[in-house]
Amino acid sequence: MRTRKWILFFAGTLIVVSLILYVIHFLFFGNLYHILIYGVGDLAFLPIEVLLVSLIVDRLLESNERRSRLNKMNMVVGAFYSEVGTEFIGRVLKLDGNFESVRGSFAVTEGWTDKSFAEAERNTGGFDYHIEAKDDDLVSLRDFLTSKREFLLRLLENPNLLEHDLFSDLLWSVFHLTEELSARKDITALSKEDYAHIAIDIKRAYIAVLVEWLDYMKHLKKTYPYLFAMAVRTNPFDPNAKAELA
Repeated sequence: MRTRKWILFFAGTLIVVSLILYVIHFLFFGNLYHILIYGVGDLAFLPIEVLLVSLIVDRLLESNERRSRLNKMNMVVGAFYSEVGTEFIGRVLKLDGNFESVRGSFAVTEGWTDKSFAEAERNTGGFDYHIEAKDDDLVSLRDFLTSKREFLLRLLENPNLLEHDLFSDLLWSVFHLTEELSARKDITALSKEDYAHIAIDIKRAYIAVLVEWLDYMKHLKKTYPYLFAMAVRTNPFDPNAKAELA
């Protein structure tokens, strides 16, 4: 309400100032015709001016704002992989019975091009992921995800998620897996049905994390080469990966 009053006051002030200036112009020059012809001319141009502002300036501002939101969103994605995603991939890789057939397609190097990323993204859904989790593996995965529950919840509350539906789905799939693992009273004594259900949840989250990981790595390569170099050195798909340069 206070903002609305301020806008009305500001608009009224500008109109009064304009009228005063016109009166001063008339008192000095006494030429009403001159005032009217230029006043009508300005009014005639006003729709065109509004059009230019709304179509060009507005679009530019909207584009810059959207770019800013996407940059913030990529920061959120980066935080996820730094805190949860990369380690989650490494843990699930140990449970994937077909790890060797998958590894080559995700062994990102500094020489990868847009074509390399596009090909890897196309292959993501076609692999035969085979989750073979032992009791200890599930306990370890549950404890890891449970320790990150608060972090995942904070990410889900981030308003920038509105710009990225795929990442929202990723977070929900990981959070759902966390809930499924935490809800079991004894995860070391699962029935075949429960085990199969958990395996499906792991696979769903795993694929979602992989798809977004490739997109994130491509973004780093284009925008932050130094972060990309670090991500390549710690690639969970490279068994020889290490942060040290030598």
